Amino acid sequence: MTGVGGGLGLWIVPLAVLGGAVRVSTPFLFVSLGECITERGGRINLGLEGTLVMGAMSGYAVSYLSGSPWLGVLAAGIVGIFMGLLHGAICSLQRVNDIAVGIALMLFGVGLADYLGKPFIQPAAPQLPAINFGWWASSPDVQHALKINELFLVGVALVPLLVWAFRATRWGLILRIVGESADAARALGYPVIPVRIIATCCGGFLAGVGGSFLSLYYPGAWSERISSGQGITAVALVIFARWNPQLCFYAALLFGGAGALGPSLQAVGVHGGYYLLNAAPYILTLLIMIVTCSPKRALVGAPAELSITK
Repeated sequence: MTGVGGGLGLWIVPLAVLGGAVRVSTPFLFVSLGECITERGGRINLGLEGTLVMGAMSGYAVSYLSGSPWLGVLAAGIVGIFMGLLHGAICSLQRVNDIAVGIALMLFGVGLADYLGKPFIQPAAPQLPAINFGWWASSPDVQHALKINELFLVGVALVPLLVWAFRATRWGLILRIVGESADAARALGYPVIPVRIIATCCGGFLAGVGGSFLSLYYPGAWSERISSGQGITAVALVIFARWNPQLCFYAALLFGGAGALGPSLQAVGVHGGYYLLNAAPYILTLLIMIVTCSPKRALVGAPAELSITK
């Protein structure tokens, strides 16, 4: 058992899974929180995969050109706002299906990011800083596993903030009314379309920020198809979390842990089932959707105005 991971043996596996869960879950966390805002307003955005990739590309490009990774994060969020604005504006037209628009914008975002990002595949951009919570350990493996990026801590802080905002603020009340009944919102004098566009822009901002994490920390470089479907998986995560920001956080960690399982086992010499282990997040997605999507429980907690509820 010893001799692996600086004398820790197989104990390094759960530690590595924990550290990997934090790293891998960060994009899931930001995208799912953003989509939670969007869907609470009664609109679903399947284009977040494109937004995530555009955020990763633009964040890396701005970090490289400016020398500041935090400017890259901000740029990624702004690009996400524009992607959300485009989605919201198109979906506001009559007889337009938000799911079809989301798929189109997903393809558009991925293709545009690949085209614009070609000059930034090779150059190295400044990366986001991380806090070493394993400073007390002599083992490099422990220190690496407990190194947590600051952007993850920002995402964690957003969770209780969104819970409070949905429940205790006028903005949250208006958003929930619009998501539950557009007719009731209009009767109360609330502008349905602007509220949904703003919610979609907020969701796009967080998805763009989540994308910047991919290129500016983990894996820490810009390349085509960098997201590996994390944006679309995060939409399923929101449904699994029943549109609750707190549950989105737990679900993101669960998906992150599944994604970190393969590399963690390989680090201690377990190489069997390589592709199966790397597919763990997608297998987990299918299993969760099968288990939770019963006729009675599938859409419990879903905003009534979502197209998937009609």
